[in-house]
Amino acid sequence: MNNPLLQEWKTPFGTPPFNLININHFKPAVEESIKSAAEEIKMITDNYELPDFENTIASIDKAGQTLGRITSLLFNLNSAETNKPLQEVAQAVSPLLTRFSNDITLNEKLFKRIKTVFESLETSGLNTEQKILTERKFRNFILGGTALKEDERKRFRAISEELATLSLKFEENVLEETNSFELHLTDKDDLAGLPESLVEMASTEAEIRKKQGWVFTLHFPSYVPFMKYSEKRDLREKMFKAYSSRGFRGNNFDNSQNVLKIANLRLEIARMLGFKTFAEMILGDRMADTPEKVEKFLEELYRASKPAALRDFENIRSFAESQGHKDAIERYDWAYYSEKLKKKLYDIDDEILKPYFSLEKVEAAVLGLASALYGIRFILNNTIPVYHPEVKTFEVYDHDNTFLSILYIDYHLRPGKNGGAWMTSYRDQKNEKGNDVRPLISIVANFTRQSATRPSLLSFNELTTYLHEFGHALHGMLTKCTYESLSGTNVARDFVELPSQFIENFAYEKEWLDTWAIHYITGEKIPDKIISKIKKASTFNEGYACCRQLGFGFLDMAWHSIIKPVNADISGFEAEAVSKTELFPKIEGLNMSTSLGHIFGGGYAAGYYGYKWAEVLDADAFSFFRETGIFNKETAASFRKNILERGGTDKPHDLYVRFRGKEPSIDALLKRSGLK
Repeated sequence: MNNPLLQEWKTPFGTPPFNLININHFKPAVEESIKSAAEEIKMITDNYELPDFENTIASIDKAGQTLGRITSLLFNLNSAETNKPLQEVAQAVSPLLTRFSNDITLNEKLFKRIKTVFESLETSGLNTEQKILTERKFRNFILGGTALKEDERKRFRAISEELATLSLKFEENVLEETNSFELHLTDKDDLAGLPESLVEMASTEAEIRKKQGWVFTLHFPSYVPFMKYSEKRDLREKMFKAYSSRGFRGNNFDNSQNVLKIANLRLEIARMLGFKTFAEMILGDRMADTPEKVEKFLEELYRASKPAALRDFENIRSFAESQGHKDAIERYDWAYYSEKLKKKLYDIDDEILKPYFSLEKVEAAVLGLASALYGIRFILNNTIPVYHPEVKTFEVYDHDNTFLSILYIDYHLRPGKNGGAWMTSYRDQKNEKGNDVRPLISIVANFTRQSATRPSLLSFNELTTYLHEFGHALHGMLTKCTYESLSGTNVARDFVELPSQFIENFAYEKEWLDTWAIHYITGEKIPDKIISKIKKASTFNEGYACCRQLGFGFLDMAWHSIIKPVNADISGFEAEAVSKTELFPKIEGLNMSTSLGHIFGGGYAAGYYGYKWAEVLDADAFSFFRETGIFNKETAASFRKNILERGGTDKPHDLYVRFRGKEPSIDALLKRSGLK
């Protein structure tokens, strides 16, 4: 087979030749590249020279580059443009990859070489980046089971392979459950309260499905505004229950057993490796490096936010009562009455803001923000192959015209795309013998498409989502490291959200909005009074929002702090874990865990707290920008140099203090959130 995955990519900037690749190429390419990578590892272990950093640690970091290139392509496509055949390939190669990974980390000769380098770190004369890479490789091998006895190794292999398969299946089930639901309406009265833009989108969706009337789905551009604006409580209830029961309906896509298996197998691996819990195992290289530190942090924020959450809840309850609502406030009432109260208090909602946030303007503004802060520029390139016609590609250059990166942006929802938004890469940055290999970065989102009568208009939340993922992208694009596994976003999980959450702050700043936010029909600049309302409304229900997110953090830690296998009903386990953050009556048949891809399908297991941890850092960092000027070149240059360029080449705490000049403080977050 003439397999393009195994050939040199003679494309612009060495980008993936999507136009030449088909699904049948992946499995044989993975199998062949595993063989090649195994040979590279064998050359390291068979080296007769004494182990040192270059012939062992650096060589391991370089090994398997072809395999990494192929698998990043496969799994990125499986998230952004999947189908049944591709999912089958991903399921088929996943155990092969896990098996090969185990072959490496369970290789005693290889570990012996790594250990020799690790034990001589203090006298080796290595720089900080080399020391951190050595420490990371050593830790990866310890967590990879290298110290296990022979009989334990067989079980370790079986568990790790099963975990890889289970996580893939978990995500597939959530996608299937999301895509399979539709709310099909034919009575115009059922559209009461819905904005015209949403009705038009639902009409288009119905046409696509060859149905009369309107179709609403569980994808965010449809689901979120429906829950905010629909006056039909029974329909809100139906939508909410469908969304909140994904993976928990006792059908072929039920994730209940997958959740239990994943949590229990993670515990088993942790115990095999000498840790009390999976959380203890996973947190060892984080800023919050013990479960106790995480729990203390979550509790501190919980105590600060709970009174405000109760205040927010009572405000919504009494407002709903004033609007004629007679029953208890349910979760499917929250968005509806919150939006109404916000409109009353601040005279602002998404329908007022959306006309100023056309996707075309937002794109130019977000890219322009990076230019203003860091002097980089973006050039659209339509000749670079893409995996879907909607994907846009940009060449990215520094202020001195040095090439930095290729940026892919994939904006709109499709049936083959996972929900939410994310940043990923097709190639990470590295420096090989003075040759700076630049990264290929991608942003994937699920924004509303343009319609027959209006362009794609973003909600305020979609604007901040764009900024968030672009912040990750900057972290990936601006990196200047030597070793691939330390570059870009390859940092501690509770540090990785700092660049993304930091840049969200600009969405609330008049100084930035003034430069681009223009009404798509009238051409009128966004009025100062609207910007002022955005700012004032930023703390609306923030106590509740903080408490709600802490609930996810507590749930994550509960699943990964178990000390014995859980075989109980997962609803009861979940209810106990989030009980102190829960403000609504319990509804049977719903479950968060079965669709919480971050911790059961992605890489945030025992790490969901990191979003709030990074909020402390981002609020503190942006307060520094406010002190010096939000477009201050020196402050931006320091943030770039000490945070965005450095990847994981130093301890996150040290990088942050180097930028900020002092320890981070929680005060800025409490103040920004209206909790202090």
